[in-house]
Amino acid sequence: MTDVVVVGAGHNGLVAACYLAGAGFDVTVVERDTVIGGAVSTVERWPGVRVDRGSSIHVMVRHTDLVEDLRLAEFGLEYDDVEPWAVLPHPDGGLRFSADIDETCTSIEAACGPADAAAYRSFVADWGPATKAFLEAGSRPPSAANLGRAAWSLGRRYPGSRADMIRTYMRPAEAVIADRFTDPRLRAMIGWWAAQSGPPPHALGTAPIAGTTAMFHEAKAGRPRGGSGRLSEALAARLTAAGGTIRTGDGAASIRAARDGCEVTTISGEVLCCRAVVSACHVVETARLVGDSEAAAAVRIGHGIGMAVRFLTDALPSYSVPISGAHTSMQMLVHSPEQLRAAYGDFLRGEPAADPPMIVMTPTATDPTLAPSGQHTVTVWAQWHPRQLRDGDWDGRRDEVADGIVTAVDRWAPGFGQTVIDRFVQTPLDLERELGLLGGNIMHVETELDAMFSLRPLPGWAGYRAPYPGVYLCGASTHPGGGVWGASGRNAAAVVIRDLTRRRRR
Repeated sequence: MTDVVVVGAGHNGLVAACYLAGAGFDVTVVERDTVIGGAVSTVERWPGVRVDRGSSIHVMVRHTDLVEDLRLAEFGLEYDDVEPWAVLPHPDGGLRFSADIDETCTSIEAACGPADAAAYRSFVADWGPATKAFLEAGSRPPSAANLGRAAWSLGRRYPGSRADMIRTYMRPAEAVIADRFTDPRLRAMIGWWAAQSGPPPHALGTAPIAGTTAMFHEAKAGRPRGGSGRLSEALAARLTAAGGTIRTGDGAASIRAARDGCEVTTISGEVLCCRAVVSACHVVETARLVGDSEAAAAVRIGHGIGMAVRFLTDALPSYSVPISGAHTSMQMLVHSPEQLRAAYGDFLRGEPAADPPMIVMTPTATDPTLAPSGQHTVTVWAQWHPRQLRDGDWDGRRDEVADGIVTAVDRWAPGFGQTVIDRFVQTPLDLERELGLLGGNIMHVETELDAMFSLRPLPGWAGYRAPYPGVYLCGASTHPGGGVWGASGRNAAAVVIRDLTRRRRR
């Protein structure tokens, strides 16, 4: 009998495995895919060209000590800073968002005027404490005590009353942004960032997500040299060095939970006996593995929030409005707050966004190891795109919608389509098939108030413990949610270590 079987080799599962192995437990990771890392992985899409399958830029993990704590640099992990962290090459005048608040405000003042520049500076100052509290809360299990400490710390620093604080944090991002800024370019840019977790910026409770722009001025986002998957590869190497085992190509088919131990039966039929199971896959899949169809049906997955097209090109996008350092950054292509609302309206009607807001990333601009000389990889993420289409299906409409995304990029960077050598399309259906992102939702579960903190993913399944003895959860389905963070894996490992240590003492 091994101590722990981790189901799923996504980055959170690997983080959990590393900490468990570091605490002296025997750990085996089983993964159905032949590639480790899940949505934090990089593969060869074309000869000699490495392309990320999911994330490309790492933000939250750079606000932790996880990389240093696990000494991942010893296993080849090296980050290139993303600076500036974002640009908006708007035809009415571009905006450049640097980690340096003074540089950012200089850009805003030149394009939008001194009032909006001053408003941005105060916006970052006001939301900085809330963002720090959110990051702190995400770095601990969502117990009443831990959440209470975060709330108390935040309330102590908030200048107004508790009631005013709660009201502010419950407001839509769109309303908070409109109160602060006058220029539609700036309002669109911050609103588009607020939409990255899924809910539209006019949804209740999204104001704090807009406020997380403050974190870019505390620590620089990063791009692993060699691709996003280098993080997962370094974690795997760390785990192996600690004595852990990773088995790919043979994932879990079922989990049997019992007080005297658990069993994981793999797809090939092998039975692995263990003291505990940590499931890092989607919570719906976990519920299916333990045979709980009621829980699987109760999870509010959502309907997919976007799609990606990975391009191989012979040139980087040439924007009509050139901005220094644009190709290092997230290139935010959104022209107005109204565009965000219209795109979400299309989504609600079951249609791909006719005029999608987009994020463009060009990793080969800073990392020439990813493609042969003279070639570039360009990733375009677009929102919103429903998993279930009103007319037709994704297999039939994949190329049509991808063509529309090329046309949309061309409006910002004329001639982009002529530089395309090849493309790899990831519709919501493709994200589900390849990465296990059910519904095409990169966050696993809707990131709205009924599925956050101690309610994530479901009451009774929160705090990293499933309602089955010896079965634990981590990954984007759990607190604090999606993104390249590693917090849920680290938190889950702490819970498992505590529980298994107590059992040993008995």
